[in-house]
Amino acid sequence: MPSTVAEDPAVVPRRLVLASASPRRLELLRLAGLDPEVRAADVDESIRAAEDPGVYVARLARAKARAVAGGRDEAVEAVLGADTTVVCDGVVMGKPRDAEEARRMLSRLNGRVHEVITGVAVTAGGPAVLEDRVLTRVQVAPLTAARIAAYVASGEPMGKAGGYAIQGRAAAFVERIEGSYTNVVGLPLVEALVLLQRAGVPMP
Repeated sequence: MPSTVAEDPAVVPRRLVLASASPRRLELLRLAGLDPEVRAADVDESIRAAEDPGVYVARLARAKARAVAGGRDEAVEAVLGADTTVVCDGVVMGKPRDAEEARRMLSRLNGRVHEVITGVAVTAGGPAVLEDRVLTRVQVAPLTAARIAAYVASGEPMGKAGGYAIQGRAAAFVERIEGSYTNVVGLPLVEALVLLQRAGVPMP
């Protein structure tokens, strides 16, 4: 998907702050050799009426980055915000609220192709926001009701967009993907690193 990157801010060496409590995003950044400070963002994640999924995740990524950056020393920090959603048949699927909703989500994805969309935003030293969004298509294998029930009972779907974790037990459910694997995990790493480098975060 085409980048929506804004103009570069004045590039000075900055430390990285991750505006997310997601252990998956933190792990991906650490795998890339970065060691961000974690400050979870507290924003309303409700989707607006008739809001396009790509617009939705981009809006939340910006909101998270700005919420954490506000009131801090932006001159020496680059704050990364991200939001991921799953879309199937035009239906946006966030994190399941309970086991029954997780079961319904997985039943919808069962044997189908769906899209995973992540918005990434980086603020650094002023109002400018560097941002991008990434789309990956995922083919889920046919699953029996018993297999779905066992997966839901494992507890893994909770807290995961679409009710599954490709880096966990649900890896066995995915027949193929088209696009970024790390995007499905929760952070398109290549695209995020490009933004961070532009924002002045030293690369290892």
